[in-house]
Amino acid sequence: MKGMGSIYRRGKVWWMKYYVGGRCVRTSTGCTERADAKRCLQQQQGDIAQGRQVAPDPHRVTFDDLCELLLNDYRNNERKSMERAEASIKRLRSSFGGMKALAITPDRVQAYIAARLRAGAKPATIQKERAALVRMFTLAVSTGRIALRPTFPTIEVRNTRTGFFEEAELRRVLAYLPAYIVPVVLFAYFTGWRKGEVLGLRWQQIDFAAGTVRLEPGTTKNDEGRMFPFGEFPELRDLLVQQRATTDAEQRASGRIVPHVFHRRGERIKGFRRAWMTACERAGVVRYFHDMRRTAVRNLERQGVPRSWAMRLTGHRTESVYRRYAIVSERDAREAVRRLAAGRTGTILGTIGGEGEAKMGWMTGFEPATTGATVQCSTG
Repeated sequence: MKGMGSIYRRGKVWWMKYYVGGRCVRTSTGCTERADAKRCLQQQQGDIAQGRQVAPDPHRVTFDDLCELLLNDYRNNERKSMERAEASIKRLRSSFGGMKALAITPDRVQAYIAARLRAGAKPATIQKERAALVRMFTLAVSTGRIALRPTFPTIEVRNTRTGFFEEAELRRVLAYLPAYIVPVVLFAYFTGWRKGEVLGLRWQQIDFAAGTVRLEPGTTKNDEGRMFPFGEFPELRDLLVQQRATTDAEQRASGRIVPHVFHRRGERIKGFRRAWMTACERAGVVRYFHDMRRTAVRNLERQGVPRSWAMRLTGHRTESVYRRYAIVSERDAREAVRRLAAGRTGTILGTIGGEGEAKMGWMTGFEPATTGATVQCSTG
């Protein structure tokens, strides 16, 4: 193949030879058919011509190399989900650790997904692990480690949550929570802020004179700043005042500065998943902490707060959250039905009789009810 290098056989596998910057490179194509090897060489030459220089031997790239690419990408870009990525890598390594990158084929990923499902893993968790693997290969291609990214099988996720916290349920759960967690839960219930945002709050973000609490740009999930005027919310104001008094007492007792609003004896609260699950179990309530966020939006809707205002308070960038959470304004729904009823000029029930009665046998035994009465039907 004049001007493009050459291909040759070594045993049953075709190899290719080409030049990069005057340096001769010999590497296996991994192909047993001559036509496939020829296409591989042509693609290699095309990548080099366009500046996408591929590593001398992509067959030497391992799963560990891919993991390092992913972790470096997360570190360099200061991604907030580093812990999630590390957890995904740990799971993936149990199946693909020590393997060559090119040996991680779609059928092996399919088998991995099946094994994880049998082990009881949630589809959403498996999808995150798959996404991490896909990102690894994307980075490997962009850095010239390998030529192509495989198309891995996916898994459908149906995990839309629709639960809300009623106040009576919240009171039962609070009764079984440790005292230092209660203020965290109440703050999230009132504001709808995410758990990480609440636990990361520092006193410098609280302005008692202005009655506001702020999240600085870059500290939230969507990197946008946010403000909540707690001065207009007596319960929330009292909560923060009490938490300030608790913090001052801890500082006097320990002789050190406590920067975080919510803490446990002066130390930042990193998580409380086990305490939360135990309290919910003892209270007989099946709820996630994130349901606080959904509940806060529901409460804003119930009070007729415009969605543009509510989104600024809770930190939702688009209205898609209302569709995803299946949150419907009860006020809007009731008004819609009132208008539907107002458009009626008569009643179908008043026309039933004779032949119509025979055609609508399911209405047999129906007793028209007056306003406020209970409708009874003998047919069940």
